[in-house]
Amino acid sequence: MPLQQLRKIVFQVMPLPDDVWEALAACWHPVQFKRKEVMTAAGEIEKYLYFVTAGVQRVFSLENDKESTLVFTYAGSFSGVLDSFQLQQPSPWYLETLTHSELLRLSYTDFNQLTLQYPILERWVRLATVAALAGVLERHKELLSFSAEQKFRTLLTRSPHVLQIIPHKYLASYLGIDPATFSKLLSTVKL
Repeated sequence: MPLQQLRKIVFQVMPLPDDVWEALAACWHPVQFKRKEVMTAAGEIEKYLYFVTAGVQRVFSLENDKESTLVFTYAGSFSGVLDSFQLQQPSPWYLETLTHSELLRLSYTDFNQLTLQYPILERWVRLATVAALAGVLERHKELLSFSAEQKFRTLLTRSPHVLQIIPHKYLASYLGIDPATFSKLLSTVKL
């Protein structure tokens, strides 16, 4: 079942020939992490790309004892510190679980070998990376130009389910607003 979920997401980016999919699928392995477990620490090189089958994770930075949440991942999404993974350079970010998490993971060694053996996977990676970059740029625009209420409304319109699965203090950090402001918006804004 998890590999079928992965296949569906992979093929949404770009369908792959059967032999390429089978080689790719064979390299993903199930792993589990406990709640609040650091999967990748700042300064480490990301060794894995993950596909989430259950649970919630976040990527965050820690500057002057202040955490800033950059992204959440949950069932049906890829996870990991992608820049560190692809560049094989130390991560500036932390990746941690917020809940017990079940994932499939692909090692960098297998990823690199697969992309060398099947050049079509390089194209898939490029398309997936560009799609992720488009989302990051849209989010950056929102952070720079939206009011707290606009950020809150956008989040609820795009991903209303996050209110039930992610602690509100992390959602406030993700939106770049004070937790008290987040609570106020939660009680006053209706969609």
